[in-house]
Amino acid sequence: MTKLPLFRSTVRPEWIDYNGHMSEAYYSLVFGHATDALMAETGLGPAYRESTRCSLYTVESHIRFLQDVPEAAHLAIRTRVLGVAARKAHFTHEMYVVSALGAEPPADALPVATTELLAVHVDQQAGRAAAFPDTVRHRFTELTEPPPAWAGRSIATVVTTSSR
Repeated sequence: MTKLPLFRSTVRPEWIDYNGHMSEAYYSLVFGHATDALMAETGLGPAYRESTRCSLYTVESHIRFLQDVPEAAHLAIRTRVLGVAARKAHFTHEMYVVSALGAEPPADALPVATTELLAVHVDQQAGRAAAFPDTVRHRFTELTEPPPAWAGRSIATVVTTSSR
């Protein structure tokens, strides 16, 4: 199994909300940048997009917010590819707060947030899904690893009850 490099970021002051921690929109931003890094690592980077007019589109995501993240926190995002098919990829990102921008999360560290995504390879000119090139599909396949225990869960159903 070949691991992807960690994506890194630092929480900016403008990302902090009225509760004093990172606003939910910025978790999506950081995870989106981690997806861009995954695309570059699998051959779907800017040059590929420009020359083929194809790209990876996220069609489903599920974010879990597990701990508050303060301003100036250093983030390390671990990406796992869980599966690939002819036109789609399934992957996760796990966000960790680390001691310094280049630091690794400790082996026993728990993520502060996670996301699970389903993405489709799209031919933008044709406006529809298209098969991955063999080299890209092969790279995704070599990166595939077992899912974390939390992957595949859905949002719990909330049953409406009376206010009594």
